[in-house]
Amino acid sequence: MRIPIDHDSEQPLYQQIEGYLRQGIGAGSIAAGTQLPATRLLAQGLGVSRITVESAYAALEADGLIERRMGSGTYVLAPAAAPRHPARAEWPLWQAAFAELPPAAAAAPRAHPSPIRFMGFGDPRRFPAEPFARVLRDVLREDGSAALVLEDPQGYAPLRATVAQVLSSQGIQAQPEQVLITTGSQQALALAVQLLLRPGDTVLVEQPSYDGALDLFRAHRIAMVGCPIDEHGMRTELLEPLLQQHHPRMIYSIPNFQNPSGACLSLARRRELIALADRYNIPILEDDFVGDLRYEGRTLPALKALDPGGRVIYAGTFSKLLMPGLRVGFLVAEGPVFGALARLKRVGDLATSGLIQRALDRYVTVGSYHAHIRRSCQVYRRRRDALLQAVGRALPGARASVPHGGLFVWVQLPQDVTASALLPLAVEHGVEFAAGPRFFPSPADGEPFMRLNFATQGLEEIDEGMRRLGAAAAQLRGGARPR
Repeated sequence: MRIPIDHDSEQPLYQQIEGYLRQGIGAGSIAAGTQLPATRLLAQGLGVSRITVESAYAALEADGLIERRMGSGTYVLAPAAAPRHPARAEWPLWQAAFAELPPAAAAAPRAHPSPIRFMGFGDPRRFPAEPFARVLRDVLREDGSAALVLEDPQGYAPLRATVAQVLSSQGIQAQPEQVLITTGSQQALALAVQLLLRPGDTVLVEQPSYDGALDLFRAHRIAMVGCPIDEHGMRTELLEPLLQQHHPRMIYSIPNFQNPSGACLSLARRRELIALADRYNIPILEDDFVGDLRYEGRTLPALKALDPGGRVIYAGTFSKLLMPGLRVGFLVAEGPVFGALARLKRVGDLATSGLIQRALDRYVTVGSYHAHIRRSCQVYRRRRDALLQAVGRALPGARASVPHGGLFVWVQLPQDVTASALLPLAVEHGVEFAAGPRFFPSPADGEPFMRLNFATQGLEEIDEGMRRLGAAAAQLRGGARPR
């Protein structure tokens, strides 16, 4: 145990040892049940006499913080027996700026024994765990230690080639040397933000937009200006005045099955967005997180496919559709910006897991990925339809979007219901959803909305979850439970 002591201090050594242990026990960093070193060993390690350590232990034992067990050793007592050390009242001045930031979001309490969560991404029961485990074993057996060393910072070369081939089938003519493998699409977004924006800059976003991106902008102290959307995506006819007024340094867009609304940007608006970005010399960060999950309608080209060159940075991921825990995403860019992104990636985390990259490349190459997408589309379309019907039954007066793909249904709540008021009651009833305020630059604008993920639950769970949500809404409105 490394205890910082000062032999030149006027404070006695035993008090320094006692104070360190007391603070650790009070703060919980030295957990209950921890066995403390024997006095002889600790004295040797600290270069003090054994009686010094004995005196420190005796003071802690007298206060009921530790106990000595004959023939076993000295142990920290359980929290109920050990009074917690009071929280530190003063922090260094350099921490003052962080005190103004909002606290990290806490998980919603789950009082219900069997909660139904319309949250997350895909259905964990559909994640290809066993096939992927076989691929991992094959990679370790065939590649050996090569799979366990640091990979090329730009990514495993065969996987980059595979990504380029997949994108080519989707109309994006990308070369492997234009693909940067990232640790999930969230890192892809973060790299673009770190490179292109500075605190105080402005980014133009769709309103509403992906809460993970909004939180990222807030963390970097980036101002956000929202452009409203409708069923055809960002209303680009409103865009030019916003560009002229706010001079954003970047446009962030999710053109395919937008999160949270599920809207798909029309082809005409895609072309107009590219033209405006070119005219005003603004880069576009395109987030295509579930563009493959289409249930009906015709496929529209990605913004990157319409890019005449160097205007769009494209972010994609395999995690959302296969397994979120994979944490493998990618960026596509060309020109000098690619090298700058690659350097930023290297200094940030050196490289994405080589083992996972190799296994993913093998899994995607053999066609399993495309088969998984086809099966998922069939299952998720049925769940989408079931959720839309259940919303009409459970929430009279609510209006739900009808997404042609993706994972989410965006619901406008009845006029006398707000998302923030409904959520705690819903949790009590055993159902959770994503409240609208988290998806808006100004959270209050999102109170009339909620996002429901239809992919994570089966048909029976969807029906039961919406029944519970309807009961919570009826309680909030002071009415009777719906039949």
